[in-house]
Amino acid sequence: MPFREINSKMIEATVAPGRRLFSQRGAMLAYKGEVSFTPNVQGGQGGVMSMIGRRLANESTPLMTVEGSGTVFFGHGGHHIEVINLSGDTLYVEADRLLAFDGTLEQGTMFLGSQGGVMGMVRGQVSGQGLFTTTLKGHGAVAVMAHGGVFEIPITPQRPVHVDPQAYVAHHGDVRNKLSTALGWRDMVGRGSGEAFQLELSGSGAVYVQASEEKL
Repeated sequence: MPFREINSKMIEATVAPGRRLFSQRGAMLAYKGEVSFTPNVQGGQGGVMSMIGRRLANESTPLMTVEGSGTVFFGHGGHHIEVINLSGDTLYVEADRLLAFDGTLEQGTMFLGSQGGVMGMVRGQVSGQGLFTTTLKGHGAVAVMAHGGVFEIPITPQRPVHVDPQAYVAHHGDVRNKLSTALGWRDMVGRGSGEAFQLELSGSGAVYVQASEEKL
């Protein structure tokens, strides 16, 4: 595992020859050893389509490719950091919540409307986080950021989970998402998240929720 949690707001990453990491620009706090940091304009393992998806989602800052031999300390803005380990499955995470991830993971971009239809598109507008979600697939570790800590909620076929869209951090598993509301369509347009909006996640997996609705 390339990441070790130093405290709730800092992680340590081991960089070895032949093994790359990707990080958000500005996430490096300190490093020791022979380590290089270069902008990655190809979108990680996802290639140019991943890059296009991030640009459409207004994520103009490129990822940094981290290579060499040494140790790097990551953190960003004093945000809480959660390390998620993947064992062949896919993690769906908002692009602006990614701190760093293992270079062995395949990166892609999912259009939220592909799962939730028009409601999925509305969810992106309501949350203010765009219509695209980054996907990371394979075996490796991912460090994500959140406000006030993160807790994991299991999703089972018998018990869907409803999450405030702005509290959503990431999810994995065989999960479908849709935006539900207690209001009519006319009342829903133009309003922010809260009790009026709920992101419904159903299937089998888990969702990661932050303890605050504050945006990064």
